[in-house]
Amino acid sequence: MLGKRVEKWINDTVKESGDNKTIELYQEEMEFAKKRQLFGEGIKIVEKAPTGRFDDAYLERGDKETNEFLGEEGASFLDQPIQYFKKHKTEFMYMESKWFDLVSVDAVSFEVDDVFGTYNAMLGLKLQKKFDQRIKSFFAKELDSEDARVDLMFDANEGIWNVNFALNNVAGFNEEMTIREAYTLIYQFLFKLGEAMEKED
Repeated sequence: MLGKRVEKWINDTVKESGDNKTIELYQEEMEFAKKRQLFGEGIKIVEKAPTGRFDDAYLERGDKETNEFLGEEGASFLDQPIQYFKKHKTEFMYMESKWFDLVSVDAVSFEVDDVFGTYNAMLGLKLQKKFDQRIKSFFAKELDSEDARVDLMFDANEGIWNVNFALNNVAGFNEEMTIREAYTLIYQFLFKLGEAMEKED
């Protein structure tokens, strides 16, 4: 679960720091680790700016209808406004990042819904089928709308949940945000989901 993965990541980071004993963490991991008292003695923590989390992520654009690869993008693409996808409705973006491993997600795609015009996040959530009620309860509680649409389907062959939800219904969303800010919000939401699954475990 999330706690074990965060603890392992912190331990590995401390080892890499050598005698320095200084580690840099983003806010989500730092607050989680403090609550769980995952830091050893003498460890100095430096909070990293959230804007850098996905600088080394793998990004590509694809065609929604054909899944055709349209191009690999650098981190600067993330600084475009999310309205890019309203101007290019046939496109979606696909991102792989080491940070998604921490929250039990394989990758996250982002696009504008053709029917409702919402900004949708699609991902594979690596949790067992037995978590179904907890996952559904989390989305029902956290999404900021009575008519919030969430598609959850368990793929028994892959052993993952296929998840599709509108980012518009997540607290903190706004139409003026950049793609980078949208992915940061998605990550924060998924981290919160991981914490919720852990509390009930």
